Formats: sequence, C-alpha cells, structure tokens
Amino acid sequence: MRFFAFGLIALPIVEIAIFIKVGQTIGLFPTLALIIGAALLGGVLIRQQGLSVLTQLRNNVSAGRMPGKTIADTMMIGLAALLLVLPGFLSDFVALALLLPPVRSWIYKSLASRVTVVDATTATYRRQDPAASRNEGVIDLDDEDYRPR
Repeated sequence: MRFFAFGLIALPIVEIAIFIKVGQTIGLFPTLALIIGAALLGGVLIRQQGLSVLTQLRNNVSAGRMPGKTIADTMMIGLAALLLVLPGFLSDFVALALLLPPVRSWIYKSLASRVTVVDATTATYRRQDPAASRNEGVIDLDDEDYRPR
C-alpha cells in the first residue's frame, strides 16, 4: 500500500519533469505532437489488439481450453488503454510496450511461473437420455380422468 501511495505521488512529478525536459529539447509543439501521436497510435493498436484477443478468447472457449493467457492479454490491453489516457511520456511508453504481444507474453510467462491454477469446480454434469427427459413431469390422463371446469 505504501508503494501505491508513493507511486501516485511520484508518477505526476516524473511525468512533468519529462515533459519539461522534452519541451526544452524539441520545443512545445513537437512535444504536444508526440503526446497526441502516441495517443492516436495507441488507439489504433488497442483496437487491433483488442479484436485479436477477443477472437483468441472465443477460440479458446469453443475449444474447451482455459483462456488464462487471453484473459491476461485483455487485462494488459485494458491497462494500456488507461495509461494512454493519462498524459505523459512515461505512461505512454509503458502503454505502448504493453500493446506489443512479445512484451505481454514475457510478462505473462514471468507472472505465470509464480501462480498455481487450481480447478475448483465441484459440479458434475450428467447427460440424460432425451426420451427420458421428455416424459419427466408429465401426467398422462385418460378421457374419463379429465373434467372441464
């Protein structure tokens, strides 16, 4: 929790310092153009990568595989989108890095080596005979057993 609070304070300070240094080096308008260009490039990459991840997720679910990597990719793309909304070079750099599939794969592998997945499903599914399920809950009446109201 301490590191999170420190990060909330330090990130804007670092972003402002980088803005100032880049602005002094290349000027105001090129600096603003870089920030806007990074946001536009990020938007295009997010759309492309997001659609790709949705296709992979659909394929994993239909094949009956655990979509762990696909879900992790989706979360990292969402984090990249959040970071692209924040103005600044450091957050844009991290966001654009998260949009690259090799970087996401490396992060996933390093995190997956520390996590153990346990299948905790306890439900069992029983396939019933369709003919038996049709007769279940049906009461067959003869003509003499039926009385209109």
